[in-house]
Order: sequence, then C-alpha cells, then structure tokens
Amino acid sequence: MMIQKKLALLAGCMLATATGFAQQDWLVNNTGYKVAVNETGKTVTISNGLLSRSFVLAPNAACTDFRNLSSGEQMLRAVKPEARITLNGKTYNVGGLYGQPQQAYLLPAWLPEMKNNEADFRYSSHTVTPIAPYVHWKPKRWALNKQQPSGKTLSFIYTSSQPALKDVTVQVNYELYDGIPLVCKWVSIRNGSGAALRVDQVVNEVLATPEEESAVVGEVEQMATPHSIYIESNYAFNNAMKANLSDQTTHWKADSTYRSQVNYNYTTPCLLEVYPVQGVNISVAAGEDYSSIRTYELLLDSYDRERNGLAQRAMYRTIAPWTTENPIFMHLISTEPERVRAVIDQCAATGYEGVILSFGSRLNMEDTSAANIQKFKELADYAHSKNVLLGGYSLFSSRRISDEDDVIDPKTGKPGGAMFGGHAPCLGSKWGIAYLQKIKSFISRTGFDIFENDGPYPGDLCASTTHPGHKGLDDSQWTQMEQQKKFYRELNEMDVYINAPDWYFLDGTHKIGLGYREVNFSLPREQQVILNRQNIFDGTWEKTPAMGWGFVPLTQYQGGGAAATLEPLKDHLHAYENLMMQYYGAGVQACYRGPRLYDTDTTKALVQRVISWYKKYRDILNADIIHLRRADGRDWDGILHTDPKGKYKGLAMLYNPLTTPVTREVALPLYYTGLDKQASIREKEGTPKKYTLNREYEAKVKVTIPAQGYTWLVVE
Repeated sequence: MMIQKKLALLAGCMLATATGFAQQDWLVNNTGYKVAVNETGKTVTISNGLLSRSFVLAPNAACTDFRNLSSGEQMLRAVKPEARITLNGKTYNVGGLYGQPQQAYLLPAWLPEMKNNEADFRYSSHTVTPIAPYVHWKPKRWALNKQQPSGKTLSFIYTSSQPALKDVTVQVNYELYDGIPLVCKWVSIRNGSGAALRVDQVVNEVLATPEEESAVVGEVEQMATPHSIYIESNYAFNNAMKANLSDQTTHWKADSTYRSQVNYNYTTPCLLEVYPVQGVNISVAAGEDYSSIRTYELLLDSYDRERNGLAQRAMYRTIAPWTTENPIFMHLISTEPERVRAVIDQCAATGYEGVILSFGSRLNMEDTSAANIQKFKELADYAHSKNVLLGGYSLFSSRRISDEDDVIDPKTGKPGGAMFGGHAPCLGSKWGIAYLQKIKSFISRTGFDIFENDGPYPGDLCASTTHPGHKGLDDSQWTQMEQQKKFYRELNEMDVYINAPDWYFLDGTHKIGLGYREVNFSLPREQQVILNRQNIFDGTWEKTPAMGWGFVPLTQYQGGGAAATLEPLKDHLHAYENLMMQYYGAGVQACYRGPRLYDTDTTKALVQRVISWYKKYRDILNADIIHLRRADGRDWDGILHTDPKGKYKGLAMLYNPLTTPVTREVALPLYYTGLDKQASIREKEGTPKKYTLNREYEAKVKVTIPAQGYTWLVVE
C-alpha cells in the first residue's frame, strides 16, 4: 500500500512546518493538543495546535483566519457573516464585515478599512467556558472510550439596534476539542422581549472557502467541493446508513461576489452554508431560548480515503463516546417467558451480554398495562440476576395508525405520502406523542436496557393543522426532529443502549445498520459468508466497528430453505463459526436472530470459544480498521485493526474463500500502529517473530490460510 509511504512523507512535512504548526500526526499520537484561547487587543484566537480560528471584534466580530495546522492550509478566502437568521419574516446578518477589496484571498492589512452594517446584529461581548456535555451519558457498560470530550467553548454575544429586536440576543458558539482538528458551531437565540418571536430560518455557518478546482464552465453540482473540510450536523435522516447521504443541512453554493474566480458564470462551489432546507418556522415564547442544529467541522489533510475515514471515526469516538459501547447481543424471536429465560441462561453460559426481543417476537412496548409491565419486569430482573441485558424492538414507521394520526401528504391533503412505506404516523400527532411517552414509561418501569427502534423517519413533512405537536406543514419537520432527538438523548441518559435505523449518533444513539440487503439472507450460506464480509468491509470506512450492526438469521428469513439457514446449528457449525468470526473479528455485532444460541454441547463449546476469543482481544477488535483487501471469492481478503495506544498495536483478520489452503505474503501497513522500525507479530497464539518495517511502514508476513477458513495475526 503506497498510502503508508505518502503518510510517512506527510508526517515529515508536518515536522518541517513553521513554528506553531502540528509537530506530530494526531491520528497516531494526539497528546499535547490542548485548546487555548488567546486574546490580543481586538482579536481572539481559539486553537488546539491542529486547528486555529481567529476573530476580530471591531467594528463587528468576524472570523478572519481559519487554518489547518497539520497541513498549513488556510480555509478562509473572505469574510462573511457569522450567521444569518430570519426572524418574523425578515433576514438579518449576525456579525461580519464589508468592503474586502478581493474575494479570492484576505490580507490582514485590509481589515482596518472594512466596515460593519448598522442593520446587522453587532458584537457585544464574548465568553470562554469549558465544554459542557451535550448528552449526559453515564458509561456503565464496556466502552472503548468512557471519556466525554474536553476543550473550550468560545461564545460571541450579539445584539441589534433595531427597536423591534432590542431585547433579542444572538449567541454564536464555537466548541473546540482537545486532540482533534474539530470545531462545533451552533447559534442560540434568546427572546427577552415581551412577545413571541417567530424563528423562520437559521443559517448557523457561512464560510467562504478556497475553491477545490477551477473550471471556466461548470455548474455548482458538477464541480468538486473542498476536500479539506468535512461537515456533519445533528440533523440527518433518510435511512441511507451513511452520514453524507443522510445529511440535510450542508449546502455548497456559488459566490457571485467572488468576481475574480476562473468560472465564467461565477458558479464555483466555494461558499458553505449550513441550514435545514425546510427551515425552522417555530414560535419562541417570551423569555425562552432557541438553539440551532450543531454543526461539526472536521479539517482533513489528505485525499486518502482511509486517512479521512480514520479522522471521521476519531470524530465520533470524541464527540459521541457512547458509540464505542458495543454489547454482545442476540435477537430472540419469542417473548414466551420460559424461552426468554432459557436464552438468558444460554447468554450467561457463553459470555453473551444481552438479549433483544426481536421483530416477530410479539413484544408490544406500547402496552403499558400492569400485566404487561409485570411480565417483562420479571424477565428483566431475571436477566440482570445473570448479568445479562434485556431489551426489545418497536416499530414506529411503515405502519398505518389512523387518518387522524398519520402523516398528511402536502400534495393531496390526505393521509399517506410518507418518506418510507406510504403510510406512517406523524410524531407530532396525538398518537406519536403518546408513543414516545409509552416507550419511556415501559422502559423505566420494566428496567429494559436496550431499545431497538424501527423509525421514526421525521423527514416526513406533514400538512396536518390539527396535530398538537406542530402547527402546520412549515414547522412539521423541525418539530418532529426535535422530539425524536430529545427522546434519544433522554433514553441515553437513562442508560439505555439504542439501535436506531437513522443517523442520530450525535443525539445519543449507539448503533445503526451496517448496510446490507435483507433478501440476501435467503441465499445459500456460502454466498452469505462472502457477502457479509463485503458488507463489513464497505460499512467501516466512515463508521467505527461498534457503530454498525450486521445480521445472521439462524432460522429461515424471507425464504431460501435449508440451504440458507443455520438451524439446526449442530449441522452447520462451519458456517456458524465463519459468520461469528468474521463479524467478531471485525468488532461488529450482528443480530443473531433465532430461538437459541446453541443446540448441543458441541455448539455451545464453539460459541464459548468464539466469545472468549473476542473478549480477549476486545479492545483491539473495536479499534480502527485499515482495509486490506475486499472479499471477491477469488483470493484472500482481510482487514487490519490498529491502536497505537493499546496493549496490542494491531490485529489482522485474514480469510480464504477457496476450497484449498492458500499461502500468501501479506503486506501489513503498520503506520497507524505507531510502530516505526520493528514489529513483533505472531499468528494466532503462536510464537512472535520480529519484522523490520520498510519505509512504507509495512511488515511483509508469509501466512497460510486454511481452506474456506481464517487466521489472525497479532502485532505487538
């Protein structure tokens, strides 16, 4: 892999940069990169040695410098407003300066001549505070990272000279984290007036960046956007299982004020604006506050897919550490008490840590009757007595409730037209509001530990004017999203582990689907084995292993007959072992869905052996994945876990799909293990051997992989 050579050169460049730039690769060693705020006269700079953002305060506050200190790249070419808000139907800029003579670049010498606009919200003061947790997560289970992020929040306060807005305060917040080139930005509005304030829209980031490419002709959607900044907000949905496709708020636009750009029609995508397309459209009562979406800006220093993926995964581990929890669970297709207790006993005997009462189990968490609560409280108590978690599945979307409670299609004015499934309840309906209350009540009264939610998908727009949770079409998306995110944050703070089908990680959920096609589980077992490894490989470029779930149906699922199923387990031990090892070997939990984990002592011993192995290497198996070779059924495939801070620096999982053993020399790229010159590597539990790393940071290891089997290499 030539990537390692490129990264080594990159690291060398970092060391050679000017004073104040990053002195070590933060993806290998991020110690020492602590946030500091420096105030000099009328300027304020917040920096952690990896990212630096500077502001002038007069005649108005404005960002004038935004740098990646690893690459030295300047992210800012022009001053723009700090935010843009629409209140009571009128739009206002917040902060910013005017009169920059050239929009292609910004010289500090120009700043004294630049002016403010009296109609804008103007800088009043600023504060610096330690970061406060956004989700008050209390780690009680195993997690790779049990620490909330540290750093500082720089907040700018703005007021207006407009008489109608004299008691309205706008706060623009920048939260910078220790050890990662990542800043979070959001806007708060305080309505200190005596009347309600309508918030129509909030653009919480306006950033004029250098262009990624120059073309004389070409439209915004045709041209590349800047590669060196990754944007993610906590307003994402659409069931894509990928952040960039779920994103609803990142907008790269043309900047017509940039008159010296190469593009003849001024349509280069070099202006970032962040806002929800459907707007906010809510009323903020007198004395109350509004908070915008939270937008995370991660600076990247490479075009390499793996390195950028590592940076994105580090972002989740930092700002959403609850996603590093990864309990070992199975899906039970029954709620009969004796069968539930029997599977809890199997979990306790094999090392499994949780049982989810699956779809098709007839669990009804909306039933909060005393009898139903008592039934499942007794089962939860029994699970807890065995140190096993218990939880369940609940369907929200893709179901019809009633004409009164379903999403109303804006085009027809009738029920239906939901994003998925045609019909779905509106979260702002009486039924939807009651649903959230019932689920919370059921969980708190039974002591359930896990919640698997199928929906809601609040991207649904609802034209109802009678639902109590929203006033009409305009505010229907925002209010549904706010309710859903609040619900997940509350469950997280109740110590509930949450599997959700959409991208709510930044508001407290733990896991999402890895990405797979359900009908593939009706294919023959040998095909499922290969397809699952492809799903694992493809689904871990941006997600950490703990963030995605896979699927292993133990009984027939959507057809396929005996050739597709693992039951009876004792007759298909080879396939069962391969499926477990490739999932656990990737650090990915799968939904082992069926009536039991084992059917004989031999099967039990297999499950115990796999789980014991997984727990021995749990930390490294949940660490970062370097993608070696994607499964194609023709030759070996594999992945490499790396952790420069761990006991084990690396662990490679290698697979052979062929019917005969293969011997291969595998080049292990060890740059991200933190090892520089030499590595100690053993196969399985064998004797370690010393390997000298070449200047691409590779160790070349000769290994024989058994027919239709696997092996692993441990790097120390």
